[in-house]
Amino acid sequence: MAKGWYVVHTYSGYEQKIERIINKLRQNDPEFELYCTGVNVPMETVEVLNEKGERKIEQRKVLPGYILVELDLGENWRAVTTKIIRIQGVTGFLSADKSGLVPPTPLSAREHRSILERTGEIAPEKTFRPKQDFVKGEEVLVTSGPFASFKGTVEEIDLQKGKLRLSLEILGRFTPVDVDFSQVEKTVQ
Repeated sequence: MAKGWYVVHTYSGYEQKIERIINKLRQNDPEFELYCTGVNVPMETVEVLNEKGERKIEQRKVLPGYILVELDLGENWRAVTTKIIRIQGVTGFLSADKSGLVPPTPLSAREHRSILERTGEIAPEKTFRPKQDFVKGEEVLVTSGPFASFKGTVEEIDLQKGKLRLSLEILGRFTPVDVDFSQVEKTVQ
């Protein structure tokens, strides 16, 4: 077996508590620390609008109800995983065989990189992560650029380029216009 990051399922809201418990186990048990080399509750910083329409920065869990644990599982994988599963609030490992005969599977390098990009720990390959999720057919307000204060309907969403294609009514005709995600906001309904 190899060293890797494993996903541990927890009760919702217990993520930080379980992170502290695992870190305490690592401090108090040198043998456990040899196999468990890290624990992380991935958090991302997002900008949201409150009820008054004011922008606010928040920390959110990337994987609510899950934590990441870096383990070097060998032949004694059962003892290490059992110690973690016995923590109150832990329900098990993601991708683990329910019979307990097969060890859990670690995250792939691509999956782990994706999580680290969302948390800002490493630079993302694609540089854009929208603050808001947009849906085709949704009405939005253009807040900046040449079409500021126009309302439009979302026709296409391009996450790679960070752009939306909107249908705007200009001079009595509906015209398709491409804008950046940062130039629009959802309209309050």
